[in-house]
Amino acid sequence: MMSSPSPPTSNDRGEPQTTLPDFSHSVKLKYLKLVYHYLIKHMWTFFLVPLISSTIIKSSQLKSQDIHNLWLHLQYNLLTIIIFSTTLIFGFTLYIITRPRPIYLVDYSCYRPPHHLHVKFQQFMEHSKLTGDFDDSSLEFQQKILERSGLGEETYVPEAMHSIPPKPSMAAAREEAEQVMFGALDNLFSNTNINPKDIGILVVNCSLFNPTPSLSAMIVNKYKLRSNIKSFNLGGMGCSAGVIAIDLAKDMLQVHRNTYAVVVSTENITQNWYFGNKKSMLIPNCLFRVGGAAVLLSNKGSDKGRAKYKLVHVVRTHKGAEDKAFRCVYQEQDEAGKTGVSLSKDLMVIAGGALKTNITTLGPLVLPISEQLLFFVTLVGKKLFNEKVKPYIPDFKLAFDHFCIHAGGRAVIDELEKNLQLLPVHVEASRMTLHRFGNTSSSSIWYELAYTEAKGRVRKGQRVWQIAFGSGFKCNSAVWEAMRHVKASPKSPWEDCIDRYPVQIVA
Repeated sequence: MMSSPSPPTSNDRGEPQTTLPDFSHSVKLKYLKLVYHYLIKHMWTFFLVPLISSTIIKSSQLKSQDIHNLWLHLQYNLLTIIIFSTTLIFGFTLYIITRPRPIYLVDYSCYRPPHHLHVKFQQFMEHSKLTGDFDDSSLEFQQKILERSGLGEETYVPEAMHSIPPKPSMAAAREEAEQVMFGALDNLFSNTNINPKDIGILVVNCSLFNPTPSLSAMIVNKYKLRSNIKSFNLGGMGCSAGVIAIDLAKDMLQVHRNTYAVVVSTENITQNWYFGNKKSMLIPNCLFRVGGAAVLLSNKGSDKGRAKYKLVHVVRTHKGAEDKAFRCVYQEQDEAGKTGVSLSKDLMVIAGGALKTNITTLGPLVLPISEQLLFFVTLVGKKLFNEKVKPYIPDFKLAFDHFCIHAGGRAVIDELEKNLQLLPVHVEASRMTLHRFGNTSSSSIWYELAYTEAKGRVRKGQRVWQIAFGSGFKCNSAVWEAMRHVKASPKSPWEDCIDRYPVQIVA
């Protein structure tokens, strides 16, 4: 901990003289921790080097007679050697057959809506007034939310919301879904040169728009996918459903050999705009915007060379057994019978609890042993000696190089930056995605990864942590490892604007 500043002193003329704080204590702790991490990280090196050295020295001292005696001993124990060799070969073969297949992310594409769907704050408020559905208090509330949201002036709303009055019809909702999904998929297929008929698995997630035929069926029809495709349509699972879709595709790829899986993550705004005056249901209007992403996964060894990432871990946390968590993001009708999604005032507390559970599971999988030891020692000390001892917060910056935190809102990003002790650069992709595209629901983590790639920051071997929150209440994490120095793909959503970012977010 940093020591407190020294009190002011006076010089020879009696004038007050301010001295700098004494940082020596904090500097010593910093270097002590660095030394500790280095020793733990290289523990096996320190153990094996002397062992190997002594073995080499002993081997060099063996005489020809000693080697001959060893050979005779092995000849008389031929049965033992055969059993050992057979067991070794069998075990190795069993491991090869049953080990999880590596899952590669070949490429992904984020949908970039056309320019005419931009919505500026002033335009948003003017349209809200002209609908005649909102009273003065609701209009003032929406204005305040917009100003504090962290969104910029270039986010997008669907075509139906640009009409006066708005036209939230089923046909308009289908049109929005088609534009987003097909736009992302067209670009994905173009960039990867994949024949759509080679796709064996299709997973689509969209929470609030689930027509018949399903969104996945719309994709099958559009691209004439093969008749035996394994298709899934996930609905009602909130902003964390993108990670759930990746997990489902991963499980399917473990079963079905030598194939591709496509995951499409989106949300539909057209039929889910709230036209009432309940403030807890007005917030989604101010935050959610048009967006979607398509991801190509493969279990083919031949795709290893061109893949961007390898999937390392997926950790899912569901707090739906708790009533408060279950109802904190809840679609319902208000007193006037108007449908919308209500956000509870306890949302951030519940999200914090879900995050704690999630990282408790994720930590042992990704954190270096040095951090795990520190956490364990602190926990034991707290239990046995002093309950007032603060729990040690593991440094996840030692496990991950890049963070893609769901751009659900400014408060979400602020809380994770604070609780995980991250630096501004670690949440830059999330803040800039929120500013440029708004909350695009489950696809936001892909816009954030695209931002990091467009900045040229992803290097071979680095790890990316995607973390998302969603209704239910859920907190889900996906961990990826870069297979190479990753560059932004053609037609990236940041292609013509990355040089303008990062921008200063007005407080």
